[in-house]
Amino acid sequence: MTAAGPGGSGRRPGPEEEPQPTVRPTRYRDLAAIVIVATLLGNILVQLTYSSLPSLPVASGVTVGVLAVAEIVGGFVLRRRIERRDGALPVPPLVAARAVLVAKASSVGGAVIAGLWAGVLVHTLPMASVVVAAFRDSIVAGIGLGCAFLLVGAGLWLEHCCRAPDDPDDTDGGVRSGG
Repeated sequence: MTAAGPGGSGRRPGPEEEPQPTVRPTRYRDLAAIVIVATLLGNILVQLTYSSLPSLPVASGVTVGVLAVAEIVGGFVLRRRIERRDGALPVPPLVAARAVLVAKASSVGGAVIAGLWAGVLVHTLPMASVVVAAFRDSIVAGIGLGCAFLLVGAGLWLEHCCRAPDDPDDTDGGVRSGG
């Protein structure tokens, strides 16, 4: 029996065992669950505090959209470097790992933000034809919701761009079958 070292359990994979990646692709169902829970919580929060809230600024939703556009552009640049197109410099492994973490955080964060904006919309949209503030807040919430979904997509795109060219396509969303 081997003693556990400072960074491991002491168990080494045998010749028939293949090391498994520690970071799996983001699953769509996980993001959908996050959106649903955040929508419910956001709606409860808005119902309790809407009368005391100031009007929602448009910039609050657009800022997320700007981050999404930056990630989309970064994904294209990173993908070009990973594939070494047109003599591009190789990507250091640590940069790729950090990009994957940013991508995963963006998709999850975008899902939370999308759920919160959806919670605002669920509350304000029925009142939009009667209350002027609710109409304006519905528009802002719609813009925020769209930008948040754009951030989710940008995070998923950046995560896709970080895959090594020789990796097989992961079509099952990180779910391994047969075991």
